[in-house]
Amino acid sequence: MKKLMLVGAAALVAGMAQAAYPERPVTIVVPFAAGGPTDKVARDLADVLRKGLSNQTVLIENVGGAGGTLGAGKVAKANPDGYTLLLHHIGMSTAPALYRNLPYKVLNDFEFLGMINDVPMTLIGRPTLPPNNFAELRKWIDANKGKINLANAGLGAASHLCGLLFQQAMGVDMTTVPYKGTAPAMTDLLGSQVDIMCDQTTNTSTQIEAGKVKAYAVTSATPLTTPALAKLPTLDSQGLKGFYVTIWHGLYAPKGTPKAALDTLNAALRQALKDPEFIRRQEALGAVVVTDNRVNPADHKKFVESEINKWGPAIKAAGQYAD
Repeated sequence: MKKLMLVGAAALVAGMAQAAYPERPVTIVVPFAAGGPTDKVARDLADVLRKGLSNQTVLIENVGGAGGTLGAGKVAKANPDGYTLLLHHIGMSTAPALYRNLPYKVLNDFEFLGMINDVPMTLIGRPTLPPNNFAELRKWIDANKGKINLANAGLGAASHLCGLLFQQAMGVDMTTVPYKGTAPAMTDLLGSQVDIMCDQTTNTSTQIEAGKVKAYAVTSATPLTTPALAKLPTLDSQGLKGFYVTIWHGLYAPKGTPKAALDTLNAALRQALKDPEFIRRQEALGAVVVTDNRVNPADHKKFVESEINKWGPAIKAAGQYAD
């Protein structure tokens, strides 16, 4: 009887511990440098996610490098207790093709918590670039083959992927200039050290609105409604038929995280995605908050798997890999 009582007490204590999640701050790892577009999404989300996590503090830890794989790898190996999460973009689906020695398996080493947003890209140029619209830019590119510098935030970054597809669509090879994050790439673009870049609206809207860069197009299927971007035509409408690139963000936990914690996190995420202030901040940056079934963990995973199958062949065809 005494043994049964001890077992029952242990079970009760375990149940109380699970019910108490979260008991301390939760950390979201962003696998890119501070100040970049993914970092902005994470910080906006952290402000509202805590409301569904008993008002616990949600911290942001930037672990940049290797196209986001260092930060993702850190979370894959973290203690699966619900206190270390990963906020990552489309790089979750492109890394398997880009990296021969990826230190984790995307579909096996993470718990999928739900999608956050979809973010179109913008094609922008240095402020001193001669062309004022995309038609003029096409002519300028044709006249300057072999002389054009295309900036990106590093191998596997959203700007790298968009730039890769843009070169393929234009049939022109450009000199790719990779940076350690979006912020330094933007700094050099503003300083006219590089010519063009294709980056997320979450990072370019402010610069476009302030007139600090030349803006040529968006990569969405239809024009955007955000005031700063509403006048930008789509690349598809300007001759690059079918050129649609949307960068999405999702939330993940290490494989093996307790179901109780996963359920709490998904519920908190759903609540955050309905928060008016979060929606307002995302819309101001040209991002669209996810409201479809991809907020479900199972559907989030299915979507990422479909993206892996979509991007893999395109990246392999370009022959761009990293060790």
